[in-house]
Parts: sequence; C-alpha cells; structure tokens
Amino acid sequence: MADLDDNLVEAARTGSAEAFSRLVERHQQALRAFLRRACGNWALADDLAQETFITAWGRIERLGPGANVRAWLCGIGYNKALTALRADRRARRRDDAWREAAETPVAPAPEDRMALERAMAELPLEQRACVALCLAGDFSHAEAAQALDLPLGTVKSHVTRGRARLLAALNIEDEEPVDASAR
Repeated sequence: MADLDDNLVEAARTGSAEAFSRLVERHQQALRAFLRRACGNWALADDLAQETFITAWGRIERLGPGANVRAWLCGIGYNKALTALRADRRARRRDDAWREAAETPVAPAPEDRMALERAMAELPLEQRACVALCLAGDFSHAEAAQALDLPLGTVKSHVTRGRARLLAALNIEDEEPVDASAR
C-alpha cells in the first residue's frame, strides 16, 4: 500500500494529474471522515477536504519518499480546519458584539399604539397623508409633495400641524420643534 502511494506521489510530482487523482480517490474518504469529526460540520468538512486536495496538489513536490500520504493530507486538512473554525469564532463574536451594540427599537405599548391610531384617524385626510409619509414613512417634504401632488408649503404646514395634534392627543410635550427648512 505504501509502495503504491510512493509510486503515485512520484508520478504526481512529475505533473501527472491522473496519479494525483488516484491519491485523492485512495485517501478522500479517510480525510473527509477525519474532518467531519474534527469540525462537527459535514458541509464545512467537505469544503475543507476540497481545499486540502488543492493545497496538496500545489505542495506535492514537498512530500518525500516513504512519507505517509494520509497523515500528510490530514495535517493539511487539520490546519485548514483550525483556520476556518477560528474565522467562524471571530465572525460570531463580531456578530454578537454588533447585535449587542445595535439599538433594539422599543415597540410602543399597545395602549399608546391605539391612542396614536385614534389620533391619526382624527386628522384631516391630507394632513394624515403628509404625516404618514414624512414622519412615519421617512419621506422628505419635497418627496411627499410630489407623491401627493400638493405644494411644498402645504405639505410642510400639514406635517407641522399634524405632528402638534398627535403630540397633544398623546399628552406629549413638544421638546423638539420641527425645523421646516431642514426637510
């Protein structure tokens, strides 16, 4: 068995893709089984096995006569697994940190949401449309004017008045006056 591997390695060193292909056939099952146990992830293990064989093909000239091909391949695969698992750990830590840092929008209490819906329903239709687009839909005043086919000044006044009526209906003091020229 070792003699066959030696002959295949020697032929692969001279550029025989067929010889290397036979080495792959002989050792891929053992390599994949090892990587599956080491990683615990079959899809990743299969990907790493492919990467291992690509790397091995590029390094076949380094393999000396009488070397254990299976051990050599498992060593390459193990290093690739370590790199992949470290990268996965870093990505998970980065994702966890991002999730912790991201502000979770606080949903309004059901009674506040219902009060807001009632207050919106009491606004005149054009005013309600302007408020819905500019305050809830994040439209600029100009975009809302275009969408509603209203003059820009009308949209600005509808948003200002509608906002004031909503705040009053919700018993919220207006702490931040709207700068109409900013939109």
